[in-house]
Amino acid sequence: MRHLEPFEDFGDVDEIAEGLSSADASVRRLAVIELAETSNSAAVSYLSRATADASSDVRLQAARALGEFDGSDVAEALVRAVIDPVPDVARAAADSLAELRDPEVSEVLLPFVSHRSSFVRAAIFRALKALHVNASLSSAVAALADSDAAVRAQAIGVIGYLKRLDTLPSLIRASKDASASVRLAAISALSFARNELAAQASADALADDDWQVRAAAAETIGRVGSPSTSETLMRSLNDSYWQVRQKVLQSLGRLGTPDAVPAIVPFLADEVPSVRKEAAAALGEISEPGAREALEKHALDPDPDVRKTVLWALNRIGAD
Repeated sequence: MRHLEPFEDFGDVDEIAEGLSSADASVRRLAVIELAETSNSAAVSYLSRATADASSDVRLQAARALGEFDGSDVAEALVRAVIDPVPDVARAAADSLAELRDPEVSEVLLPFVSHRSSFVRAAIFRALKALHVNASLSSAVAALADSDAAVRAQAIGVIGYLKRLDTLPSLIRASKDASASVRLAAISALSFARNELAAQASADALADDDWQVRAAAAETIGRVGSPSTSETLMRSLNDSYWQVRQKVLQSLGRLGTPDAVPAIVPFLADEVPSVRKEAAAALGEISEPGAREALEKHALDPDPDVRKTVLWALNRIGAD
């Protein structure tokens, strides 16, 4: 987002804005681009008007350009644009809404959380997520019952960013949602809760049908920091997706459980370099002297990143 220059001479902005009156849509579109490049707050009113232009190309450019600015007037214009009948314009407006960072714009956004369009509802919750406004919490929790999975997933983003322990039961229920995208969002959001309830819900998700949910569950367990889930994590080392194995190894390293070392060592020979690297990193994090011999055998791994990580792990174990 550009830095606004509210005290700059508005003459140039007004002169550029004259192009918005042209009968040629390409001239109007160029004027929108030039207005955005001024980084001048005076351009916002002109860009807002351009979101109602007869040309969808101009409206699209205006929706994108408004993402360079902030404030309630910007939010109002983008909310209008996100309802645009042309999907590309609506998506651009939704993307720009997500760039807003002024918490005060939440007052503009909140009335639209119950809009008849599920696309609009999802876009509004996506925008509210980064604002960290407590006033959005009740609407987000209520939206977990929305009929549209995209809305439920975006509402979870709001809840997760606010990091309120009283929302934990709602997030745990959402981790069993029928939609994989919602389960993924819920499991990822649980990472803020450093307690056994979050750890157990994540451990349960290691058996999810969707590999992305399983990978998120493995990562969340490491962030939650519950050694009691190490055994469950180790069973997931045999997951058919290397991305899951990688996250499991990462979390085992974070948990620092010495009992995990024998289960980690075989993955120094995994066919995927990223998995081998994470196995070496995990052994370094745990720093169990018994892992030194296994690491030394892989000091000449063909992948330079793996070799570097093996050396780091060996130095860490030696330092202990």
